Amino acid sequence: MNEESLRRANAFLSAVAEHVQPGDTLTESPADVGKRIGLPDALSAARAVRALLARKRLEVSGGTYRLLDARPVDPGEPEAIPRRPRARKPAAARTRERAGAAEPGRPTYSEVGRAAIDRLIDLGREAGTLRGNLRTLREEAREAREAKDEAERRAHSLAARVKDLEGKLEMAESNLRTILTAARGSARTEQVGDAEMDAILSVLRGSGGAQSADGEEP
Repeated sequence: MNEESLRRANAFLSAVAEHVQPGDTLTESPADVGKRIGLPDALSAARAVRALLARKRLEVSGGTYRLLDARPVDPGEPEAIPRRPRARKPAAARTRERAGAAEPGRPTYSEVGRAAIDRLIDLGREAGTLRGNLRTLREEAREAREAKDEAERRAHSLAARVKDLEGKLEMAESNLRTILTAARGSARTEQVGDAEMDAILSVLRGSGGAQSADGEEP
């Protein structure tokens, strides 16, 4: 028993002896006694009780503890009740365990370790393949977005051009109707003296064939 364990055991014994005479049973639980003397936890109190039981200061009586002797435990005092030694395994069994031998049909630790390493390697390869595919898909998605944006820009540009051409066509059609109406009205009443109007009327006569050579309608 080290110095700290000896100090805690004697402190526990002293706290018990303050309230219990030798031969009487404890009225408190070991945990309560440990808290009263400032032990850090219930495990420390249990270790102190075990040390006092082994040196015949306490004994178990009817599910509780009885104080036998209030004398402090001396340093190096041997245990009056020696601990039962642990059963040692045969040397052959220890050798088989160290070698990792297993019963027939059961995998050994080395086999499990190799299988785990092989599986980790396979998973690493799969993860690398998936990362490569992900990069490719991201690049294709980026190119598709760029192509979509370019197509939308071209569509907007063409739509604006079509709208502009439609406006110009409507304006030209309106002007042509106005000129045609003016030319026909002039041809009904009088000779056109304006050289530009004569050219327009000649174009109209040549394309439509609706007027005669002297300017009159058939």
